[in-house]
Amino acid sequence: MSWTDDRVETLKKMWGEGQSASQIAKELGGVTRNAVIGKVHRLGLSNRATSGGAAKADTKPKAKAAPKAEAKPKSEPKTEKPVMKTEAAAPPKSTLPARKQIIPAGQPLPPQPSANEISPEALAKVNEVEKKAKKIGLMELTERTCKWPVGDPATEDFWFCGLPVKQGKPYCEAHVGVAFQPMSSRRDRRR
Repeated sequence: MSWTDDRVETLKKMWGEGQSASQIAKELGGVTRNAVIGKVHRLGLSNRATSGGAAKADTKPKAKAAPKAEAKPKSEPKTEKPVMKTEAAAPPKSTLPARKQIIPAGQPLPPQPSANEISPEALAKVNEVEKKAKKIGLMELTERTCKWPVGDPATEDFWFCGLPVKQGKPYCEAHVGVAFQPMSSRRDRRR
């Protein structure tokens, strides 16, 4: 189907009368509603004349049947250009997890949820190891030293464990026991 001058004139006339894109497509034949809408926009006809077209559209359906008169106004808003808002929605601060919130230096960290899951034996072992730790600084870390941080990085008392690492891990044996918890029995069952 091609848009001949006669078909374009018919489209302009019916569009000006307030006919819907579906009605125009039926009248023209061989064209879809979307093709009519596209042609209307390319011709720059998207602004309808509401006073003359609405009056003519209302008089015709009243003579036929009442249900069709109600259907006409519903089809007109579909042809209007929708207004789209592109504002990015930012989540409220309260929904952010505590670990992503910035905590000022010198303030205590909030309790971590995984702290309750650590076995008392592992914690006792960590306390003993931290007494024996080398207490090294960031610049003294190597691939063979435990990189477990102890204390608040914003204070002078911050240090790393520094004991020999367990093979293939970044921490010593005691800190590996805390950092890498065994999978729960529920997760084991799923596999």
